[in-house]
Amino acid sequence: MKFLYQTFSIWALLSLSAVVLAESEVQLIPRKVLFGNPVKDKPMISPSGMRFAYLAPSEEGILNIWVASTGKKDDRMVTQDQRRGIFDFQWGYSDDYILFFQDNNGDENHHLKVVNLRTGTVQDLTPFAGVRATNLLKDDAHPEEVMIGLNLRDHNLFDMYRVNLNTGAVKLEAQNPGDVIGWTIDRQFTIRAATAFREDLSTAIRVRDGIDKPWRDVLVTPFEKTPFLGQYNGGSLVIGFSSNGNHLYAVTSMNNDTTQLVTLDAATGKILDVIAVHPLADLWEVNDRYEVLLDKKNGRVLSAAFDYLKPEYRVVDKSVVNDFKILRNQESGVFRVFSRDALDTIWIVQYISDVRPNVYYLYSRATKKAQLLMVSHPEVDQYSMSKTQEILIPARDGMKLVSFLSLPVGTTGRNLPMMLSVHGGPWGRDEWRFDPEVQWLTNRGYAVLQVNFRGSTGFGVKYMNAGNGQWCKGSMQNDLTDAVRWAINQGIADPKRIGISGASYGGYATLCGIVNTPELYVGAIDMVGPSDVGHLLSSFPSYWKPVKRRWIRRIGVDVESDPEANEEISPLYHVDKIRVPLMIGHGSNDPRVKQAASDRIVEAMRKKNLPVDYVVYPDEGHGLIREANILDFYGRAEEFLARHLKGRFEPRSQIKESSVQLR
Repeated sequence: MKFLYQTFSIWALLSLSAVVLAESEVQLIPRKVLFGNPVKDKPMISPSGMRFAYLAPSEEGILNIWVASTGKKDDRMVTQDQRRGIFDFQWGYSDDYILFFQDNNGDENHHLKVVNLRTGTVQDLTPFAGVRATNLLKDDAHPEEVMIGLNLRDHNLFDMYRVNLNTGAVKLEAQNPGDVIGWTIDRQFTIRAATAFREDLSTAIRVRDGIDKPWRDVLVTPFEKTPFLGQYNGGSLVIGFSSNGNHLYAVTSMNNDTTQLVTLDAATGKILDVIAVHPLADLWEVNDRYEVLLDKKNGRVLSAAFDYLKPEYRVVDKSVVNDFKILRNQESGVFRVFSRDALDTIWIVQYISDVRPNVYYLYSRATKKAQLLMVSHPEVDQYSMSKTQEILIPARDGMKLVSFLSLPVGTTGRNLPMMLSVHGGPWGRDEWRFDPEVQWLTNRGYAVLQVNFRGSTGFGVKYMNAGNGQWCKGSMQNDLTDAVRWAINQGIADPKRIGISGASYGGYATLCGIVNTPELYVGAIDMVGPSDVGHLLSSFPSYWKPVKRRWIRRIGVDVESDPEANEEISPLYHVDKIRVPLMIGHGSNDPRVKQAASDRIVEAMRKKNLPVDYVVYPDEGHGLIREANILDFYGRAEEFLARHLKGRFEPRSQIKESSVQLR
């Protein structure tokens, strides 16, 4: 019945589009509006609540960190980046410090930097060449210190270091025995828990009673029962400790298909109770962490969020019931508690919508009042945006694929050119949200279909494990094919005007699509997609070594030692089957998928006189970050799609700040 309801909803959407909007002329949205830098974004409240910081462009158009007093207009820029920009940050546990990460032109060897607001200086706290900083931990009782993971001692592993924000002194705090992927502190700012991906591919929650006490594995789960963040570098299954340190809050799928938030006995690992669970969805993952709200004073769980068709919070503690009720009614869309002050009295709340970029409110828990703080891209409100419909598409074996369909405003929703947009990972997922790429495509006249093929995360371990051994020639790729054919059979997609695109694994799936089923597509765009799976694994960064075994298990074969199996699932060796014009983009500094992956397939295609456009950005990595490069790439992609799928386009002009190289 659920699937029938979702199908009915599609046709309700199509009918509404045809009846209400068909007569209006839909304005072309400039790419700059959708893909340009935000006006203001990602505001974070300071520990005292007296200030907030946010990202905004400098006069030169480069994203930097700005600070303002709450309720005043005294905004000032506190960093001076002049090239790549800053894209994320957080306060230290003091109004004096703001912390942020930066790499070198996309190489992902991030350095941890600190802005001292007393002195106005910016200091690199981890100035070590070729070393990556990750797993930042803070504590409100230690405002002048943080802990950070560094692969300084051994490039394959991340030990934890205590760093003084005033002096920059770095001291080893916990040494990695070789299998730890994530660390957790207790309420006394001591590293007392770790998530370990063990040699036998099981995952252990590891605990010790004190800094000088031995470690012990208290909850061990086999590979197929472990949530993805228990198999991922920087991932952790431990949320935090109770105030007395006797219990810890953790995530497990040991006794369930979807993830459960549970209380563990820190001494024995016994599951004492299940705090929150959803029958169809895992806990919501945001920026490689679970969206669980803890009490600032005693560490107890206040709420947990899950994401099936849309994200939703489950209230656990009655102290936030009224707050959540007010916030649900404040603005349309889905809300997320984005930032909180140290006393938990002032929140910054983000609202997520399919038709509007990020909207942020400042919320006082004392007065129960919320006021608009900022909108990231206010110009978007001048244009008509496409709604995104959540649907369940049946694969050929009956598996229901959680998917999203977006249709151009002003159309009947029938016989449209369509883009299949494939997410990366592959252990990730598409979500219901505002997606500038989706809005760009629908505004140009294309329907957009996003499919959470099997192997995607967020829908339980069975859904994720169903992708094991199914790369390229198997069910992961078949799911995408089945979804396209579904759209054709429903009358949504014009079978003569369908394209496929994606980045990273999505780029790989794009290449597999035009190799396996070239008759389905008339154009394809691949960004940083691997063309040779064996080459991909052999060129991983050294610090991926502990989780490389996970890749082999999920791919289903050790492709580095089995050339025949590698050739079977690597598009590079099947270019003779390609009949589809292809566009490829790559960042020269990509540490995950080396540029050689694209160089080689471009060379192979050109030897066979197959059409391929190739653009390289020498100051980018695994995807594009700089505004000029993003605008350049999407301008070229828009022309490419207009040629082959016959959609609308905004004429492209040269962007002098872009580093693009035509190869």
